Amino acid sequence: MVTAIKKPTRARVANTDAPVLMPANGFRTDGLWRPRPGEVLTDGSLRTVGGHTYIHYDGCWIHYYEPPPNTLENKRQLINHLTRRTFHHTEPGINTPGDRLTQAREAWEAETDPHRKRVNAAMLAGALFNHATDIFTAVVELESKGVEISRSNELMKECGACFKEALELGKQVKHHSGEEGIDELWGEPFRAFTITLEQFYTSRYIKIAQTWKNIDKVADIMENCFCDFPAYDGLHRVIAGFAVAAKRESETMKSDEHIFQVWPEFVAAGEHLEHFEPHRPAKTRNSNLQYTLLEGRELVRRGKNLINWIASARVPMPKSTADYATQCERYHEKLTHAYGKR
Repeated sequence: MVTAIKKPTRARVANTDAPVLMPANGFRTDGLWRPRPGEVLTDGSLRTVGGHTYIHYDGCWIHYYEPPPNTLENKRQLINHLTRRTFHHTEPGINTPGDRLTQAREAWEAETDPHRKRVNAAMLAGALFNHATDIFTAVVELESKGVEISRSNELMKECGACFKEALELGKQVKHHSGEEGIDELWGEPFRAFTITLEQFYTSRYIKIAQTWKNIDKVADIMENCFCDFPAYDGLHRVIAGFAVAAKRESETMKSDEHIFQVWPEFVAAGEHLEHFEPHRPAKTRNSNLQYTLLEGRELVRRGKNLINWIASARVPMPKSTADYATQCERYHEKLTHAYGKR
């Protein structure tokens, strides 16, 4: 595993033109965020800075949003949003309509090839998700007409059972990159169904803190791999800038008015990293170095994609991170060898 290097780097903070000195993992860790005299920071502590409220979890200060009232209608809206979001981040072709649940189950049970059966399981999970959402929507409509539906009602029981089975089958669903499963994201609609909205918002902050730590880890892996070599001079600033923008993006709701600043910052910082070109020596007979630098350019882009996926899904991707760390470790050795032949 690549050992992280905590180098100070110069990055531009979103919504300001002033550069600030910070390590790649230094988002909101300066004096404004340290404990005040006599203050004991615990998970759930709130602080207002610059007119915005932030909540503390696992050492991270995350943009705070007041949870809406815990009504069935608000739950329905959240579950619908989470269901769409889950399908957006997972492999294509599994958003099976809820009214095809029986066909999806029959196909999954009949399939014997393990590779095809995994895909059938993903399609069945999608059908279960949509069927549960359809039921919950119907329950909310009945409530709006004055019909009370208790938790012990058969409709609510079936809804919960569908979400639960989808969560189990969701372990076989892959991220749209195909690199690993993303069952933590898959479980969010079920979590929203079973707990209060306030509890769900709390779980969101915990997950964002874990996401930030994963972003930091990938940024550190990239810095340790590339930034000791002359060809990658300046790359540490680009990595740090994208890491900060990715954290901002991962904490910001799409309904937030600041999304019109946060999203362009995230996209632009990602493009800057993706288009980074190693500084290849103009005159050298070392063809091995030239080819190795070309390979490094693609590895930088893979790191950018991984941070993008983690930030967008707002869940850690440990397998992809470990795989990328191994690739970077091998490349670091290869690049060291190439420079040694100059």
